Amino acid sequence: MKNTILVIGACGQIGTELTLKLRDINGQNSIVASDIHEGSDELMHSGPFEFINAMDYESILNVIQKYQITEVYLMAAMLSATGEKYPEKAWELNMNSLFHVLNLAKAKKIKKVFWPSSIAVFGPTTPKINAPQETVMEPSTVYGISKQAGERWCEYYFNKFGVDVRSIRYPGIISWKAIPGGGTTDYAVDIYHRAILENKYTSFLSENTMLPMMYIDDAINATINIMDAPSETIKIRSSYNLAAMSFTPEELFNEIKKHLPSFEISYKTDFRQKIADSWPKSIDDSRAREDWGWNHSVGVKKMTSIMLDNLKIKYRTKIK
Repeated sequence: MKNTILVIGACGQIGTELTLKLRDINGQNSIVASDIHEGSDELMHSGPFEFINAMDYESILNVIQKYQITEVYLMAAMLSATGEKYPEKAWELNMNSLFHVLNLAKAKKIKKVFWPSSIAVFGPTTPKINAPQETVMEPSTVYGISKQAGERWCEYYFNKFGVDVRSIRYPGIISWKAIPGGGTTDYAVDIYHRAILENKYTSFLSENTMLPMMYIDDAINATINIMDAPSETIKIRSSYNLAAMSFTPEELFNEIKKHLPSFEISYKTDFRQKIADSWPKSIDDSRAREDWGWNHSVGVKKMTSIMLDNLKIKYRTKIK
């Protein structure tokens, strides 16, 4: 039987490109996109779309029954920086949506669930260098607290009810297609846009703030690969560490400057600096590499070329 997949939160940064990639692989009509608002023209015109409030159990159930959905990718969430402004809303969205999907899987309405965690589960007491898969976690943001709690619930539903739920801890994700979505690592997206449009950027993180990052293509491939992997190879049912590269705003600035010699940067930190300071500088993802063959392919040099080349076309601005 062919899988029919529902992506909840399909209009977000990761959700958009995940949906399009899944449609390329599985066929347009096999992937149902959903969100509380419409997405890009490419997303809306490439396959079925349904309006879903991720906190509404019945709306999710109705779409699952309508399309005979077998797998759900739950990408809807309120991210770290936005979540600090609206903590109760962030908790309600991030947790209730997860419970709805886990309970639907428990009730055998769907067979498999993907739910993303984040490096936000780590906190100031976590080792800063090569943060281990299993380590101290004392998150200091509502987003991180919700993701840590979500990991425990995923593991619980697997152990208690046999729910086939799979998860990875995303680092900062960088993409040229979608605008930043309210995360602390979003400077690493916005800096490229500002470089093309204004030739200058003001960073809200300090110059030496090193954080784990990943280009969107690697994140999408990891997401699809863990879902395609045989169940017996998924030995961690909370969430897997995932890593590709780590860099600072200054290092990223210097890489962009190789392409745009007159590009300028300044620094004006805000509340997001404290969030970034609580996270590790690098991640040990050896378990993901061992268990289901994870491997990244894009580093900072290649990513910078991809980002600038595509944004140049997007904005029809000539890079001198």
